[in-house]
Amino acid sequence: MDLHRTVDDFAAYLAAERGFSEHTVRSYRSDLTQLADFATARGASAVDDLDLELLRDWLWRASQDGLAKSTLARRAAAARSMTAWLARTHVTAADAATRLKAPKTEHHLPRVLTRDNMTTILDRVAARAETGDPVAVRDLAIIELLYASALRVSELTGLDVGDVDLGRLTVRVLGKGSKERVVPFGVPARDALTHYLERARPALADEPRPFFVGALGKRLSSRTVYELVSRLLAAIPGSGPAGPHTFRHTAATHLLDGGADLRAVQEMLGHASLGTTQLYTHVSTERLKESYRMAHPRA
Repeated sequence: MDLHRTVDDFAAYLAAERGFSEHTVRSYRSDLTQLADFATARGASAVDDLDLELLRDWLWRASQDGLAKSTLARRAAAARSMTAWLARTHVTAADAATRLKAPKTEHHLPRVLTRDNMTTILDRVAARAETGDPVAVRDLAIIELLYASALRVSELTGLDVGDVDLGRLTVRVLGKGSKERVVPFGVPARDALTHYLERARPALADEPRPFFVGALGKRLSSRTVYELVSRLLAAIPGSGPAGPHTFRHTAATHLLDGGADLRAVQEMLGHASLGTTQLYTHVSTERLKESYRMAHPRA
């Protein structure tokens, strides 16, 4: 079977049967297309031509091109996933990537904003919303909900009108692996969402179903949210990622700082593993250490 066609079939399998998000499927397809191009250039255009040596050469070449360890690890995971699928479905006799390893990724603590930073951002967006501009009103609802509920950007843009319960202060989202969960939000977010529904969405919406819509009336894109958050974070001191996930990290850390139970935060974030959520306890510890070093006379 042709390797490029196999990549397409595998991507379709991930979307249809595994329920992977569009973003995840796109990442897998991109990585595996790179592998197919690399293999084809070396005369290995069929799935039976894949072997451990070729896969290792592919990762080695990528490392020589300066790709980050996290990217190499993601590529290795994509290759292992596809070759395991090929072996499981008996397309190939053996799993070529069983022993494929990538360099260990460097674990960095996520960027987390202070409460003062968040207040500054929310005040700035709220001031723009007071002009009555529908897009500005929508943007305030987006930022309030991102910070209040720690949603992933794909979960936020995937919301439908029926998913938001303003009476119960909850939102129903479809997370990774098509797992549904109900997430709470607070009164400020409720007020911003209500204002958006009553005064902004009617002026923007062209479709009845999507909750958040863009300037053209269609479902809001993740790119639009990224651009909004990037502009807001550009004015905030500090370095690191400038995307919507920063608000997710910030919300989780502030919850734990405030005494929230770790397992409750895990459920709210939709993490399959408690270990993933525990990352935020390290962030809280580091923030405590930094405060101690700055404030204690004998630090």
